[in-house]
Amino acid sequence: MTYCLALQTRDGLVFASDSRTTAGVDFVSTYRKLHVFQPAPDRFLVLFTSGSLATSQELLDRVNRDLDSPASRESLRSVSYLFEAAQYLGRLLTEIQASHAAFLSATGANGQATVIIGGQIAGKPAGLYLVYPEGNYIAASPETPYLQLGEFKYGKPVLSRLASEQLSLDDAARLAIVSLDATMKSNISVGPPVEVAIYRNGMLRLEHHLVMDEHSGLFQQMLERWNDGMRAAFDRMPRFDWEGK
Repeated sequence: MTYCLALQTRDGLVFASDSRTTAGVDFVSTYRKLHVFQPAPDRFLVLFTSGSLATSQELLDRVNRDLDSPASRESLRSVSYLFEAAQYLGRLLTEIQASHAAFLSATGANGQATVIIGGQIAGKPAGLYLVYPEGNYIAASPETPYLQLGEFKYGKPVLSRLASEQLSLDDAARLAIVSLDATMKSNISVGPPVEVAIYRNGMLRLEHHLVMDEHSGLFQQMLERWNDGMRAAFDRMPRFDWEGK
């Protein structure tokens, strides 16, 4: 499984993900899930994938093939709007899944994958889109300024309380780490190394990019402070008045 998260603020975008793909009693594998593309000087894009690893890898292969081929009618280089990039990825996803559907259904396997794409094309606002296996998409909004992939239910409550377009990029990145930690504590299929990256509007490149494993001093310090803060908040909660006074 996996957990990928992207947040949009007034200043830019934050991307965060774990790196665990398969987990079991005696088998754990890791793959990077944050993929950076700058196919032309006027655009910068980040791609997350979740679901079937085979489908995700074929999707990335096709994206790179289209970028390498001058004859390609459509690619991340040719689109004029970010939503067109989401449409393009949706078409690739549906084509890939359809090409393997008969063989996968015969074995009961599921070849679906889901994608988040975010970034900016010069002259247009930065944005985030989640592309479903069926090829359609949704965008992040001021009301819900974040998108999630994979095992996201454990990391969502803190986002519902704290995520806002008004957050600074640094605070959004810290919030992403807290959301990842909640997920890792609840599901063994999500685990480090953890990647977190910041994109500031108009830069057309990442401003910051960190990869942290479980031994990272910064990572451990952030989690310890959050845990201490939750304990302190719990201790300050009102006590029951069992006598009704």
